[in-house]
Amino acid sequence: MTQSLKNSVLALRAQQISESRREFNARGGKMDRCDQCLIAKHYCICEGAEYASCSAAVCLLMYHNESFKPSNTGRLIAEIVPDNYAFRWDRTSPDPALLALLNNDKYQPFVIFPAEDVETDRVVTQVEPVAGKTPLFIFLDGTWREAKKMIRKSPYLDNLPVLSITAQKLSDYRLRVAPHAHQLGTAEVAIMVLALAGEVDASTKLEQHFIKFRDAYLLGKRNKGRPE
Repeated sequence: MTQSLKNSVLALRAQQISESRREFNARGGKMDRCDQCLIAKHYCICEGAEYASCSAAVCLLMYHNESFKPSNTGRLIAEIVPDNYAFRWDRTSPDPALLALLNNDKYQPFVIFPAEDVETDRVVTQVEPVAGKTPLFIFLDGTWREAKKMIRKSPYLDNLPVLSITAQKLSDYRLRVAPHAHQLGTAEVAIMVLALAGEVDASTKLEQHFIKFRDAYLLGKRNKGRPE
């Protein structure tokens, strides 16, 4: 799939592999998986994913080995939103390219996180576009505990507004079990954020891609990668 060559999450994964001294073995690592979507090859969803028409950009700040996890949905966002970036989170030594992105006058950055866990004066609930700037939605991609750690221990994010999203429905994300039913997977949050920003095509295509991914992942897991 040529589109995946522009997927920043796949690029980050490749970079981490090249720099790693040991192989990362995710749960279910013995399954024969597609190298790109990480789903069992028989249920691969690489065909059919297409970029949406989208005037916003996304940045995935990924906790440690998140890009290797077959259950990760952040990479689905990068398959739908053309202007996408992904970085491995680091508390003390963030990637200089990430800092440059956050300070790029072209973009209007928002950190996506629940309002109850940040200072009130940082919270916004609407995307108010600034003339000449592209909204840049920053997703903290990891478990709920990891995301809370990232928001607390990333001083380079401290001055950015926090766009708070309230789930209108319980999560359809059944790949991991969240501590609370209202907590959403990264792709589900992005679906809501894109809809809030008026990016209807991107929100719709991401939701369709997410459902396809979720169903294929669960089929592969249930059948141990073998066809039904």
